[in-house]
Amino acid sequence: MLNQKLNQKKHRGSSGGSHLSRRMALKVGASGFLPWLSLPELLRLQARAATGVEAKAKSCIFLFLQGGPSTIDMWDLKPDAPTEIRGPYKPIRTNVPGTMVGEHCFRTAKIADKVTMLRSHSHNDNGHTTGCHYVLTGVKAAFADGANTKIPVNDLYPSIGSVVARELGPKGGVPPYINMPHPLTAGGPGFYGAEHAPFVIESDPVQPDFEVKDLRADERLSAERVNRRRKALENLEKGIAPQGRAGTMDTYYQKARDLMTSPQARKAFDLKAESEETRQQYGPTSLGQCALLSRRLVEAGCRFVGVDHGSWDTHFSCFPSLEKDLIPHADMAFSALISDLHQRGMLDSTLVVMMGEMGRTPRINDKAGRDHWSMTQTVLFAGGGIQPGRVIGATDKTGSAPTADPVGVSDILRTIFHLMGIDSNKILTTPLGRPVPIVNGGKVIRELL
Repeated sequence: MLNQKLNQKKHRGSSGGSHLSRRMALKVGASGFLPWLSLPELLRLQARAATGVEAKAKSCIFLFLQGGPSTIDMWDLKPDAPTEIRGPYKPIRTNVPGTMVGEHCFRTAKIADKVTMLRSHSHNDNGHTTGCHYVLTGVKAAFADGANTKIPVNDLYPSIGSVVARELGPKGGVPPYINMPHPLTAGGPGFYGAEHAPFVIESDPVQPDFEVKDLRADERLSAERVNRRRKALENLEKGIAPQGRAGTMDTYYQKARDLMTSPQARKAFDLKAESEETRQQYGPTSLGQCALLSRRLVEAGCRFVGVDHGSWDTHFSCFPSLEKDLIPHADMAFSALISDLHQRGMLDSTLVVMMGEMGRTPRINDKAGRDHWSMTQTVLFAGGGIQPGRVIGATDKTGSAPTADPVGVSDILRTIFHLMGIDSNKILTTPLGRPVPIVNGGKVIRELL
């Protein structure tokens, strides 16, 4: 439509010359010479010009199964392998012909037509802390030996959530980047600074007395007294440019004040507004209620919600906990979230990713558990412009290594940014002047689009 109108204008008002480029059209439109180009249309075209594709996802919900989910028992079963590899679980059919999942993922099996499983995610970092750093920043962690511990020396790289917050900015009255029910490991802003740090909900939505304490003013202080304190602080800061730690604290104070005065934030964080039926659909679990709150937050305008769900480091006696707690909680929360987003017409604009920092060993160890195995992991995607109902990649007959379409950390990050209209080729500069790309290497996973 834009090119057609530009052609019409050129033929009516010009005696010649080449067709206007997209870059020129955006400049002219931004200057007001294209009256039909509204601000939303301009922003849409700018996002498309930056990435070569129109942004589909306006928000991302990142369900992080920290510790390493046993995806060989969930999404990539090996029923023909020996007992010490295949484990006790049986595969079941999904609503996508030919696609099978583990028997304890029966809820997700019913919505598999809305999900794509990437079975060939692989990297070579088997550590929890370092693996989280790699997955969330795209940069391998480097450590220096300290006197009694290991000290991270490259904790300056921004996490995926901070990149999204910086590149897309806030929308509505909620923070653009939120973590719950505690901070994601390596989920910080790095050299981006406190302005792009996550707002952390350090309480669990599954608790009956759950509330976001930062939204509530100190009841001992009257509104007049709070206002006097704010004005006194502003007077003290006049003529002073806060730097270092003081600047960081000033940023946090401002963000806290903005939240406390935001009716949209109070409404979004109010889980009690949800019906009991909806809350039960997500499950009376930490992951379930975090997923439900995530839906409310993206509905209010949050760009990136990172949910940290631990206890997946199953080195011994793993099967009782997998089948009674871990897999059912993830299956219920994920399937309810996808179904809820779909019913509300939000799935196309909300990208949902569920993964861990690694998978688990194909071979069951002598303690009836599975150990760290970063060489293979299945990652689940839904919404936000992905092509649903597919399986991408495959692993060998024991689940030890990818046999088709191996995908690395940088590929996943670049794909997420691509779907959100973020230019992952962009180069940013650290405070020391070092150029750092948003994503180092990798490629967009075209089969996912």
